[in-house]
Amino acid sequence: MEKILVLNSGSSSLKYQLFNVNDNHFEVIAKGVADRIGIDGSFVTLKIGDNDKETIEKPLPTHKEAIKDVLDLLLGRVLKSLDEVSGVGHRVVHGGEYFDHSVLVDDEVIRIIDELSSLAPLHNPAAVLGIKAMKQLLPNVPQVVVFDTAFHQTMKPEAFMYALPLEQYKKYKIRRYGAHGTSHQYVSTEAAKLIGHTGKIITCHIGNGVSISAVKDGKCIDTSMGFTPLAGVVMGTRSGDVDPFVPLYIMKTQNKTIEEVDYLLNKQSGMFGLCGYSDNRDVEKKYFAGDEEAITAMQVYTYSIVKYIGAYTAAMGGVDAIVFTGGVGENGNEVRKLICQRLSFMGIQLDEKANQSRGQTIEISKPESKVRVFVIPTNEELVIAQDVKKLIK
Repeated sequence: MEKILVLNSGSSSLKYQLFNVNDNHFEVIAKGVADRIGIDGSFVTLKIGDNDKETIEKPLPTHKEAIKDVLDLLLGRVLKSLDEVSGVGHRVVHGGEYFDHSVLVDDEVIRIIDELSSLAPLHNPAAVLGIKAMKQLLPNVPQVVVFDTAFHQTMKPEAFMYALPLEQYKKYKIRRYGAHGTSHQYVSTEAAKLIGHTGKIITCHIGNGVSISAVKDGKCIDTSMGFTPLAGVVMGTRSGDVDPFVPLYIMKTQNKTIEEVDYLLNKQSGMFGLCGYSDNRDVEKKYFAGDEEAITAMQVYTYSIVKYIGAYTAAMGGVDAIVFTGGVGENGNEVRKLICQRLSFMGIQLDEKANQSRGQTIEISKPESKVRVFVIPTNEELVIAQDVKKLIK
């Protein structure tokens, strides 16, 4: 019996899950989050099995303190000693072209992840903090990093190359990388089991960040996020695709700096920019209340997703299944409905009753639908734990 700890470090949060591993059976025995790191009102939560969640409010100045408090919570409850931890897995957003698979952590791996922070400024620096903190707290426990970009490394040049001077790719590695790869990998594998073959599957990871992937015969052939997680469809606070001249025009006409435009595109745009709300639950309330800005935002949002689904259907020469996952994909039945209605020309027939389901694996298309549509809750932590088990052996 092994115990594997999985960490997902955000800029001000740290999600974690502790797995009991017996052969190839992975059981989550505890999970929670350390939230508002470096911010007032910080707290740590712990949930063991199906028990009620325990919340402890306490200062969390850095990720090191957050990880230490997580370990302290686990000790005495589900761990007798930290020596029981066999390995630690970290989710890392960007691995560039350096990594097309998960790897054991060493100093060079940390250096490269840190170097790639310019490509994922909201995520990679936090991951580095988490890895370094864990090295100090559990120096003898092997650590593994699992990259969001790795699954997308099967894309061909026709999909990942930008039509820029070749030097921009060869010297500066500017190309499409994608993100959410661990999620796309997991749900596409589960969908293949449900339809009975690998086939042609479009996976829609819809949360505050959104990405769409075309998965053919188990391999990613295209994905909507690009050089950074800013590209693609409209998101909670991110703009998605815009005319490349727009940022330059804003800088020229409004005297904004690179940093200000970066903040505008990443933090002030998307659904938030269109209607003042980034959380889909808030947008839906305004949408159903008839708020014109929320209605427009919802239309722009779902339309951008539909366009990518249509494009990827063409890229794969058809589609067998569409999968919704992520916070909104798993729980936002109205978003799913609006998307499927626009795709009715493909022969998709939505089962309205099944679509009311939230947070569970279910087929939401009718039996006569020409394309099957599923909701599959993602499980990135399980994929990470599985990779840790493989590599620490």
